[in-house]
Order: sequence, then structure tokens, then C-alpha cells
Amino acid sequence: MIVLGIETATRQASIALGTETGTLGSLTLAARPTRHEVVLPALEQLTRWTDTGLDQVGGIVVGTGPGLFTSLRVGVEVAKSLAQVLKVPIIGIPTLDALAFAVRMSHDPIVAMIDARRGEVFLGRYRPAPGGVQREGEFAVCSPDAAAAEIQALGAGSLLTGDGATLYRQRFEELGGQVAFAPAAQAHPDARALIDLALPRFEREEHDRLFDVVPIYLRKSDAEIAWDRRTGAE
Repeated sequence: MIVLGIETATRQASIALGTETGTLGSLTLAARPTRHEVVLPALEQLTRWTDTGLDQVGGIVVGTGPGLFTSLRVGVEVAKSLAQVLKVPIIGIPTLDALAFAVRMSHDPIVAMIDARRGEVFLGRYRPAPGGVQREGEFAVCSPDAAAAEIQALGAGSLLTGDGATLYRQRFEELGGQVAFAPAAQAHPDARALIDLALPRFEREEHDRLFDVVPIYLRKSDAEIAWDRRTGAE
């Protein structure tokens, strides 16, 4: 089964095609994909490189965030539109889960962080588990200081991953030997990790309903905040 993965939650997006036997091809977009006109041409290029027709795709997996508002929404909309057009099942997977899964070989707790802008990070906590990772608690959006306090409260060494950890590395280094950092190459979520996570679910036919695949925002968009300020809404 060929699966298409789409991940657009951060400033560096990626798309990939893969099967149970490995990756057919992947493409990274260094610029934030805030329009469909960026993602779809990249997908067309990937299908040409891999000599794979869209009619060969048997399922679609998309990163649902949390992440940057507009680019995240674009990725989810493209994935849902393709699933409808191709009449194939779809699965949504949180972007932080994919970040943590990419460093699943860690023996320490994993803290995945995405730059949320406005001096904040989106954060998820994980434990290594057989074959992957286990999420602990709910996703959060918080300041780097609050994230550092949460990491310190874990009371053990932690592996930090994601562009949020990279951006505020100096702050987290103040925790000393309590933290280690994943390689910079793994600072952004990868569509290949989404495919690896989704394939067992496709095999078990544990698909999502199309209307259940929605972005995880955690907070209001800049436009909503500006509107609230103008109208005096809380």
C-alpha cells in the first residue's frame, strides 16, 4: 500500500510517499507553505520523481499540529481534499507525536517542542515504548521558562527535540546535564515519520472520519486575537 504523508505545521514542511517496505521518496519545503499553490506543485514533482501516479495512492496521513496557524490549515485542507478526490482513507496524526517518534530510540523521556511564535512553544511529553513512544499528558502552549520548569520537574534526563528546543536552546542549557538535544536535522517534523506511524493503522483499517481530521490549534490565531482586542471580547 502506498501512503502519502503531508506535514506543514512548521516553517519547514515535508511530503513523502512510502510503503510497508520503506520510503519511495520525500521532499522538504524550506519556506512555510501558506498556500495550496506551494504544496500541490511539490506533490506533483514528488510523484514525477518516484514515478508514482496519484491513482496508486491507497491512503493519506497528515500532521494535525499543533503548529503555525495558516500553514497547518493548508496542509490539512490539501490532505482532506485529496482523500475525497482519490476516494482513499485518511488518518490525522499530531505533529508533536511525529517529532517524538523520530527520536524513539532514546532511553530518556522525550520533550518535543515546536516554535509557537509570540515567545512560546507547543509542547508534548513522551516516554519511549516498544516500537515507538507513549505520550504523557496533554499538549500545552507555554513560555520557554514554563517549559524549562516542566522539564526540571521530570526529575531525570530528558531529550529535547523540535525547532522550539533549538530556538530556545540557551534557556534549556541552563538546566545543565538534565537535558540533551536531538540533532538539528530532526528539528522539524518529517512526513516519513507520519507514514511510519500511520501504516499499522491503515493495515488495521483504523481510519479517521474525514470531518474528524482537524488542525490542533491550542490558541487563537493572530487575526482572532486582533479582532478580540478591537471588540473588547475576552
